Amino acid sequence: MINRREFITLIGGAAAAWPFAVRAQQQKPPRIGVLVPANPEPFWSEFRAALREHGYIEGQNIAFEFRSAEGKPERLRGLADEFVRLKVDAIVAHQTPAVIAARQATTEIPIVMAGAGDPIGTGLISSLVRPGGNITGLSATSAETGAKTLELIREVLPSTRRVAVLANAPDPFSRVLVEQIENGGRTLGIAIQPIRVRGADEFNAAFAAMVNERADAVIVQGSMPRKPAIDLALKHRLPLIGVNPFAREGGLMSYSVRQSDLFRRPAYYVDRILKGAKPADLPVEQPTKFELVINLKTAAALGLEVPPTLLARADEVIE
Repeated sequence: MINRREFITLIGGAAAAWPFAVRAQQQKPPRIGVLVPANPEPFWSEFRAALREHGYIEGQNIAFEFRSAEGKPERLRGLADEFVRLKVDAIVAHQTPAVIAARQATTEIPIVMAGAGDPIGTGLISSLVRPGGNITGLSATSAETGAKTLELIREVLPSTRRVAVLANAPDPFSRVLVEQIENGGRTLGIAIQPIRVRGADEFNAAFAAMVNERADAVIVQGSMPRKPAIDLALKHRLPLIGVNPFAREGGLMSYSVRQSDLFRRPAYYVDRILKGAKPADLPVEQPTKFELVINLKTAAALGLEVPPTLLARADEVIE
């Protein structure tokens, strides 16, 4: 039988513990908004895997609000506005159009760039070292690979005289990308045919124009939907080159910064922000490792023979 003093002590201890129990039950895990223009994989899986390595387990200590514009860029701003209404703790935006939409929606919620082309030129950040504002993350360097991509095409197709560029019109980065490829074309004596589209529903007309102008190959901007571009390139027997993972999904070649860096490194920034760091104080990184992937199955389907010297330089060969 419990005496009066023990009873009062027991009640007092329970009362003291009660607020802590309530707080533990009421405390919600941080919510991260994830926004992509199209092509959610393999970015989405890689990013979550990297967060797990930082100790974040979905359903336990972190929650996600995932949104894809599904290749319709006009939807991005509305999806970003939805994150603001949901009061997410941070937004991870994959590729330039998604980053721009997030920035238009909020200047307060931290935004992590999961690869954005020329973020200084597009006005997203002030500098790489001190980005300022509410944006940090990774700057992609795919524009600088334009001339190199043309050299690779010439190695596989020495007779190349004309290359089409399927560019994403709503993406401000497309201007820089096309300029870099045109500069490379002038150096190599290759005519460049820029074709700017607003989405996959314009792909059929775009590829018809390439065929009509007798393009020898096509370079596809990374923020474009991959599968319809790859399917049409194969249908029209056009060698397609893009950033990874275009080659892994049926394109002829991919040459770009190592995509796993762009996909996984944003988890580091999310971790720092959730622990109190301000985006303005987190320097923007530029991945420096590049990878070349060649798809020999696609080469065979196109009747192309890839030089052994080029295969020897490839980081990955799909057979």
